[in-house]
Order: sequence, then C-alpha cells, then structure tokens
Amino acid sequence: MKRPYIEIDLNKIAHNASKLKEIWGEAGIDVMGITKVNLGEPHIAQTLVDSGITLLGDSRIEDIIRMKKAGIDANFCLIRTPFLSDIKRVVRYTDISLNTEFRVIKALNKEAIKQQKRHKVILMVEMGDRREGILPGDLHNEVKRILELPNIELEGIGANFACFGGIKPNQEKMSYLSLLTDTIEQQFGTKLSVISGGNSANFIWLQEGGRPGRVNNVRLGESIFLGVETLYRHPIEGLHQDAFKIVAEVIEVKRKPSLPTGELALNAFGETPNFEDRGIIPRAILGLGREDVAIDGLTPQIDVDILGGSSDHMILDAKQSGLKVGDTVTFLPNYSALLAAMTSPFVHKKFMTSSCNL
Repeated sequence: MKRPYIEIDLNKIAHNASKLKEIWGEAGIDVMGITKVNLGEPHIAQTLVDSGITLLGDSRIEDIIRMKKAGIDANFCLIRTPFLSDIKRVVRYTDISLNTEFRVIKALNKEAIKQQKRHKVILMVEMGDRREGILPGDLHNEVKRILELPNIELEGIGANFACFGGIKPNQEKMSYLSLLTDTIEQQFGTKLSVISGGNSANFIWLQEGGRPGRVNNVRLGESIFLGVETLYRHPIEGLHQDAFKIVAEVIEVKRKPSLPTGELALNAFGETPNFEDRGIIPRAILGLGREDVAIDGLTPQIDVDILGGSSDHMILDAKQSGLKVGDTVTFLPNYSALLAAMTSPFVHKKFMTSSCNL
C-alpha cells in the first residue's frame, strides 16, 4: 500500500451508524448522515445506507454528484446555503437544501420551474451559535414568501449548534425550536415534515433525558465516524473510536539536539516556534506533513511525542520506540485531521472490514 495512507474500517463505521440510528430512533429522531468529512466517498456512503441511513447530507455539491454517479440510492441534502452561481446543479442533483436567504430560494424556484421539478428547503433558524440562520423574529415573513413559490416545498426548519460559537444545544433551545414549528404550522395551516435539531453535539442533551418535542432529525457525522460526542469529544459508550487510522512511514532517524541553534525567526507558516530542551534525543521524521493532515489532531498509537511539522514532514521524539527508517507509525485522527487527510490526494485510502468486536 502506498504511504501515507488512511485505513478505513467499513464494519466499524457500519456498527457506529446502526447503533446511533437505534439510540436516536428510540427518541423518535431520524438521522441524516453527513458525508462531508469523507468527500462523499461512495464506499462510506453505501455503508451508511446499508446501515439504515437513507438521507445523506453534504456541504459540497461535488460530493453529492460523486455519490449519485456512484449509484448511491439515497435522498441527498445540501447542508450549506446554495451558491447563487450553482443553483442549476443544486436543483438537478439534490432533493433538499438548507437555506437562509430568500433571494437564493427564489432562484431555486425559478430553476426548479425550468427543470420541471419541485425542490424542498429546510429553513435554518439562528438560535445563538451565530453561524447561518434566520432570526426567529423574521421567520414569519420568510415563510410567507416561500409558501408563495410554486416549485418550492417548505420541508421544515432546523438549527445549528457548537460549530462556530460553541453554543450547546439544550432543552430550552429544543423546546423553542418546537414552539417555532407549532407557530408556523398554526399561522399558515401547513405541515413541516423535518425539524432538524442539530448535530453530533446534541448527544449529551439526549442522554441527559432531553425531550425532543417536535424535533425529529439530527445531522450526524463526527459521532458516526469517530465515535464521540462533539461538545467535549468524549467517547460514546458502545461505539468505535478507531474506524479511521492514519499510517505514515519513517524516512529519517537520527540522534540530534532537541533545540535548534542560530538566530530565531518565523517558520514556514508564519509562526514563532517554541521548543522544549530535551537534550539529545532520537528524532524520527515521517513522510507526512501539514499539506496532508492537521498534525495537532493526531494521536500516535505508540510511545512517541509529536514535536511539530512542516509542509512535508512530521518530526517525532522517538523516545524508546526503536523506530528505524522504513517503519510505520499509526495515528488516530480527530475531526480536523480526518477532514484534512480525506481531502489530501497524497494520503491514500485503504478500505478494510474488521471483525468489529467491542
């Protein structure tokens, strides 16, 4: 296998997806599987579908097109507000899109008329995290205008938490989202099918006895792929945290001083480095750099310390590991490292199926 590579265990992903669908389903909440961290990788998308998740969401229309062309049989939702410059592809390739701007929705309607289709939209409501969303006080007017568009179906409303502002989803916010749903339905005599209450950050709320009310959908990515909730990155009991492993090859091992010598300036990334004096140490260099992965998001699976990295290299204190040139080192990625590694064309993808025992 070419190196570096990311090892992807489809059985562990399937286990996590099935377990989370069961957990959320017991509360009457369906799961939208979010594929953006994997660039819409068809093997992974098919694994989600085979696990019972038939609504897939992605922030890139290119990923959705990739999945559809691979024959993935699912409904697809664009989870980032569509670009005005990309309306034609959004209507053609997606079933639903998350929206906040009437100008965009009006353009979707115009294109849907041309394509003789009806396009579904979920309105995102601003509930404190300060990313995308319509302010609750403006919701009535937005709904009124949308319902007048002939080829747009108002599928529901949703909210986002903990992605930008780090704001926790709690019972107060879920109850308010339910109240907004009831108000819209009463005022306009319409029925909202999807009330999307958040993402993997909602897991603690659910486990602490959260009452869903009208909330019937969550958008899950990180908890499926890494087996953690996303407020504090605590492992979720019964899930795998090692469905993805990043493997890199050692290209140099030498004993060197731990401190650089000479006049200090900025490094290649405009940073002022800070080094700990560890004396003379065995320094191992791996053929994996910041062009490939978020180095700070990696946890080595042997007793070594990551000292840092450049575009193409990662530097380790090899300690007592006995690493030599040609050996490999395995890491578990966090979400940012996984995102970067799956995006990099230089990190090869290796699919496998394990026995998946916990």
